[in-house]
Amino acid sequence: MLRIGIAAVATMMLLNGAAVAQQQPSAAPPPPDFSKVEIKTTDLGDNMYMLEGQGGNITVAVAKDGIIMVDGEFAPLHDKIKAAISAVSNEPIKYLINTHFHGDHTGGNEPFAKDGVTIVADVNVKNRLAAGTTNGLTGAKTPAAPQGALPAKTYTGAYHIRLRGRVADLKHIANAHTDGDTYVWFKTANVLSTGDTFTNGRYPNIDFANGGNIKGMIAAASSYLKFVNDKTRIVPGHGPLADKAALAEYLKMLTTARDRMAKLVKDGKSEDDVVAAKPFADLDAKWAPTELASKNFIRVVYHSLAEKKDGKNDSKKGA
Repeated sequence: MLRIGIAAVATMMLLNGAAVAQQQPSAAPPPPDFSKVEIKTTDLGDNMYMLEGQGGNITVAVAKDGIIMVDGEFAPLHDKIKAAISAVSNEPIKYLINTHFHGDHTGGNEPFAKDGVTIVADVNVKNRLAAGTTNGLTGAKTPAAPQGALPAKTYTGAYHIRLRGRVADLKHIANAHTDGDTYVWFKTANVLSTGDTFTNGRYPNIDFANGGNIKGMIAAASSYLKFVNDKTRIVPGHGPLADKAALAEYLKMLTTARDRMAKLVKDGKSEDDVVAAKPFADLDAKWAPTELASKNFIRVVYHSLAEKKDGKNDSKKGA
């Protein structure tokens, strides 16, 4: 097992402010006690599984000659995740797909790569991990990831992973949660893994400082609704297993937020003005677990639509 001291974990959690779907205040909370984290496994049928632990949800697709994982949570959970997968299949893990670069989804890259797993991601994920990033809301800086944590295989546009009896279709969604988002469609199993372009039952983080934009989030959800059906199992980046109806409700929330904010931006309101106005107050009961989550969502939507005015959103793609 990859051993990480509590001080290192604390640093990782502090610096990765952009990594969690519901962003934390500048004074970071104590790091989680990974020794107490349990991995919950949900059987999706057709040798497909959803794992929940600490961080982003994981999708496990079992083929006849190996396993495809989508996202890998944090490094200290490597052994627990492997044990949970071993409980459903003895096949080797061959591929680990990163849906984006945030640490609660890519923290497991290095230990799984040491196991011989091939890490696959959109090219911007590798670029962001290699360069280090800054959280647009808090200013917290995440240092460059070690070489061993970088994806070994990158793609642009679309990519396909094929094992015996299993195909994973990867497609890049431009400028949604980040500038390196990938969704994974397991067509024959009717399972969709969205990463943080969809968070079920809560506001998403939109990492505007690293290419994210609410317009891309809306485009992502809209595109998913064109090919999923009422029986599709949707694994969100965070939150419980979802279906088409939950995704449609999420899209409605995003479009409502965009439309309201667009008016405020057009009227020349500042970031402080829109936070004080609480334009999403009626949405908060369902989508915001805390007041901080409500304020952060207002701020990220504001930056998505006011970027040309304040200039803070001009991220360099693939930096």
